[in-house]
Amino acid sequence: MEVTRTMPLNRHTMALSAKSVDAVKGRAGVKTDTVLRIEHLSKNFGSHIVLRDIDFSVRSGEVVCIIGASGSGKSTMLRCINHLETPTSGEITYEGKAVGGVHFDLSQYRAKVGMVFQSFNLFNNMTVLQNCMAGPVHVPLKKKAEAKQDALFYLKKVGMAPYINARPSQLSGGQKQRVAIARALAMHPKMLLFDEPTSALDPQMVGEVLAVMRQLAKEGMTMVVVTHEMQFAREVSNRTVFMCDGVIAESGTPEQIFEHPQNPKTQQFLSRFQAS
Repeated sequence: MEVTRTMPLNRHTMALSAKSVDAVKGRAGVKTDTVLRIEHLSKNFGSHIVLRDIDFSVRSGEVVCIIGASGSGKSTMLRCINHLETPTSGEITYEGKAVGGVHFDLSQYRAKVGMVFQSFNLFNNMTVLQNCMAGPVHVPLKKKAEAKQDALFYLKKVGMAPYINARPSQLSGGQKQRVAIARALAMHPKMLLFDEPTSALDPQMVGEVLAVMRQLAKEGMTMVVVTHEMQFAREVSNRTVFMCDGVIAESGTPEQIFEHPQNPKTQQFLSRFQAS
């Protein structure tokens, strides 16, 4: 069965502009410059088509939440943005430059476009402080004293300063994820990608991670968040994207998507959460 791209919602249906959403939610405004652009992105794993002709862009200071059922292609799209997966076709550009290619500096790109994984990916043989210093001393080639100062600053920011000498095995899931966020911030990224950052956490640990993410959004960090936390998407994002069967089925403000979804598949997906 051939699947075509769904056209974005007519702009005249917009209930709130991104700027007015920012004013309501009390965060730094979205700028007009597009920092990330995806055009005609497709990804196959053998004969299995995961992403189909995706067009997508992110503006500076924007928080975009991507929602959808498991297997809809959300995480694969994020991994393509970070170049953990190589697209089958299409183009990804960051600040006007193509991502990938022979002379592309992937390490520098990943320093600017950080990623937080659902499985934390901390080094178990390092302390919390060492985990947050590892990237800066190797990629931006910072001196250890400067890297340590940065690491301490961001660990304090996420509430993990008392645990700098702990090993990951001594931390809860929520604490590990906050360390992972601090580690990403220590690289001074311009954008952060979050791949279901709370899905591996116990329910009581979810709030502490979302609180950190809410604060980053208020400070104007550009964020693309794959999440099943519908309340977070509704309250924090400038734009919510619903993915289904490897395509972007619908995209709009949180008010549009959660209160007035146009696509029947979006309506069906959200009805599960409204019923619970």
